[in-house]
Amino acid sequence: MPKIEGRNPVYEALRGNRKIHRIFIQEEISAEVIDNILEMAEEKNVPISRISSQKLDESARSHAHQGVIAEADPLKEYGLADIVEIKENKDGDSLVIILDEIKDPHNFGAIVRTAYAAGADAVVYQDRRAVGITPVVLKSAAGAAEHIPLVKVSNINYAIRDLKKANYWIAGADAAAEQNHFEADLSGSIGLVIGSEGSGLRRLVRENCDFLVKIPMSGELGSLNASVAAAIIIYEIFRQRGEDIS
Repeated sequence: MPKIEGRNPVYEALRGNRKIHRIFIQEEISAEVIDNILEMAEEKNVPISRISSQKLDESARSHAHQGVIAEADPLKEYGLADIVEIKENKDGDSLVIILDEIKDPHNFGAIVRTAYAAGADAVVYQDRRAVGITPVVLKSAAGAAEHIPLVKVSNINYAIRDLKKANYWIAGADAAAEQNHFEADLSGSIGLVIGSEGSGLRRLVRENCDFLVKIPMSGELGSLNASVAAAIIIYEIFRQRGEDIS
């Protein structure tokens, strides 16, 4: 059974639509968010078990459970058709984040968190040669994964093709791009592709993008962390749109 680890992830799961089967809380631990978890669990008739810190450590996979672990149903599965439907039914343009073989669960989770915070409609990720939805990803997303569609696809290039058919412009983040991200026209519905740590976008993925953008850098670091780069470009998209995402 999937596990949710950490105070905010468990709290947000209770706020969301996932079925929570049981919550394990460390003995004698207390905090405002713990009280909120207990209150919401009681409202939803979710059993609570108080166990030792050692037992929580043995059960945890994220190594950062903060004294709270929940057992739950898997996240709801979404397809690209669901995302296209969201686009067609919303006012304004759509933003989808596409992850090309992101392998670090902390990066994945941080990108999901930023995407949700900035009002993006979905995060698309590949089911092979990339990290899946793990407790570490959910912990890093700090609960955001409960509120934004995560779309697993078998082929990123096919997903890009389908999004283009749905009138998305596909922008790839690439250090070798000719234009800076704030010089590019990022209006319209955008699919933003973020490449894997170290190697960036794969050749075919890069070629399938409508255009590429880079983040200017004055130092010699080479590139930014994938989640940092994603956040910078995501918020430039919304800056250009002049949208209120509060």
